[in-house]
Amino acid sequence: MIVSQLIHPKSIAVIGASDNTTKPGGMVLQNLLKGNFNGPIYAINPKPLNIESVISYDNINKINTVDLAIIAIPASLCLQTIKELLKKGAKAFIIFSAGFSEAGEQGIAIEKKIVEIINKSNATLIGPNCVGVINQHYKGVFTTPVPEYDPNGCELISSSGATAVFIMESALLTGLRFSNIYSIGNAAQTGVEEILEYLDNTFDEKKSSKVKLLYLEQVKKPFKFLKHATSLIEKGCRIAAIKSGYSEAGGRAASSHTGALATSDNIIRALFRKAGIVYCSSRDELIAVGSIFQSKKLQGENIAIITHAGGSAVMLTDALTSNGLNVPPFESDRTQELLAKLNPGSSVNNPIDFLATGTAKQLGEIIDFCDNYEAVDAMVVVFGSPGLFNVKDVYELLDEKMNSCKKPIYPVLPSLINAEKEIKQFLNKGRVNFSDEVNLGKALAHVYVSTKYKFEKTILPDMDIVSIRSIINTAQNGYLDAATCVELIEAAGIEIAKQLIFTQAHEVENIEKLIKFPIVMKVVGPIHKTEVDGVKLNIITTQQAVETFHYLMQIPDATAVLVQELVKGEELYCGAAKQGDFGHVVLCGLGGIFLELINDTASAMAPMSYSEVRLMVESLRGYPLLKGYRNKKGLNEEKFIDIIQRIGALVHIAPEISELDLNPIKAEDKNMVAVDARICIDKINK
Repeated sequence: MIVSQLIHPKSIAVIGASDNTTKPGGMVLQNLLKGNFNGPIYAINPKPLNIESVISYDNINKINTVDLAIIAIPASLCLQTIKELLKKGAKAFIIFSAGFSEAGEQGIAIEKKIVEIINKSNATLIGPNCVGVINQHYKGVFTTPVPEYDPNGCELISSSGATAVFIMESALLTGLRFSNIYSIGNAAQTGVEEILEYLDNTFDEKKSSKVKLLYLEQVKKPFKFLKHATSLIEKGCRIAAIKSGYSEAGGRAASSHTGALATSDNIIRALFRKAGIVYCSSRDELIAVGSIFQSKKLQGENIAIITHAGGSAVMLTDALTSNGLNVPPFESDRTQELLAKLNPGSSVNNPIDFLATGTAKQLGEIIDFCDNYEAVDAMVVVFGSPGLFNVKDVYELLDEKMNSCKKPIYPVLPSLINAEKEIKQFLNKGRVNFSDEVNLGKALAHVYVSTKYKFEKTILPDMDIVSIRSIINTAQNGYLDAATCVELIEAAGIEIAKQLIFTQAHEVENIEKLIKFPIVMKVVGPIHKTEVDGVKLNIITTQQAVETFHYLMQIPDATAVLVQELVKGEELYCGAAKQGDFGHVVLCGLGGIFLELINDTASAMAPMSYSEVRLMVESLRGYPLLKGYRNKKGLNEEKFIDIIQRIGALVHIAPEISELDLNPIKAEDKNMVAVDARICIDKINK
């Protein structure tokens, strides 16, 4: 819960205040004063302080009442200090101090006790181990720079105080503007979920910022995060986020393909996609996406590149087209008039290169042409300076055209030294600058693609829920036997190949009466059958079957042999894995032995809507295989979508399933049949 005293305090106490601005308690006082906080500021330090416009006390007891306390003292002193501040009416706390949960068991214990007493008092804690809060009413940070408040600027939420500073430093140089900034540090009580909840519940269409940038080191409450992020996006907000620390979390040992593939990064990407958040991999990308958010919205995928630098145009074209956007060629009969207005040697085929000698007037002609060309949805203008002439008139025209044109214009002004003065003048008009064309191209594509992730309400497919729950309720923890797997998959409405289980050689002697040749025989017991040579294909006689049975039963850990009709087709895959508080992540892709080798998978959080699953399938690098490739018939795409959606529904209905693999699924143009299923049950962590 975020209380009003954190957002708009009437009074602020700085505990550990100082007149030395090299200390957190000194710099925050300076920022509060420069930020024109409209209320009394109490500076608490046992030593005498002489700071103009600040009321100094040697201890907390001399304060009558206070709303917000900013604490910059050793961790060991914080608990008792907070108890005293609560008696003075304090309802909001920002703890700069480190030495809590990030520092070991003693710090964890102190942090836990602080959260307990703050919760009992219905108060709010930001931190500890943070740099503070910046908003319209006060600048409660001990760092610089302190951005000027802009109600239309970005709201920034960062797990790391230092990273928040780095983001602001870089962003301010690009012209990106900020409104509210929250450095949450350890997020002991108030994390990104609580701040998103507050922003959602207090959202005002006319007053609230519509751009949110997040740097996250953890998502503790994924469904709360999803609820409020989705709600904000539905209200017209746009959100981009970095989630760090994904590499180490994906390394857990797993006994199924899905368990190995369901990395932390896959899960976060699935969460962000479901909400409609743009996933970013770096600070530069986050800043570029934020700058795109503060520009006119891209309505289509066709981009015109306007430049006087051929190399930049080539790199930008590569970045755009390799990430899903188009740089369409222009029809020559429609560009002749434009070409006549440019210098000899200019090119108007898109990219439009009007050479280093191009003028502001010529740039205006090109922009007007593109703005009225129906095959163009946006323009990127790359214009720097070799230092030979002043580009002020070019940047002034660019500003005018950005106001008057129907379509968005993204400026790439790379001459940060030669045109430093002119770029600053351009930014002072409220503009942003993308100094790197490749970074812009990637970010623009990611933003545009993310707009596709607006999914309809999830409706579960018809399934035999009674049978599913009956199977799950009677199952023991661990992997289900092959027969029960088939029963469960069939109850979910998924076709699976007919199979028989044999434990004795004499049973195999009558096999031709039970199943048609050719057949496949697989060892039962070992987890990964192919790794122990436990799969034998194209067996066509009873004698072969008996011999194969004996061979398979000699494999260590073998308990039986599974026999199936040989099903032909391309190999696909679908699986699901339980991921703690995130629920189940469902993955799909190419199947068989190539699954982990190629790692061409798409992921989503269960359950999924039809449109969500369709986008999963279309995002696969192997998608052309489904559509039909090199005179080969396509596969039954709708059937594959149905299977994936049913797996998402199955694990939603049966959360006790910890891991599930359908690998491979044999697919043809009409038929699609699962030929191998593994399902693990965990009722303790359901």
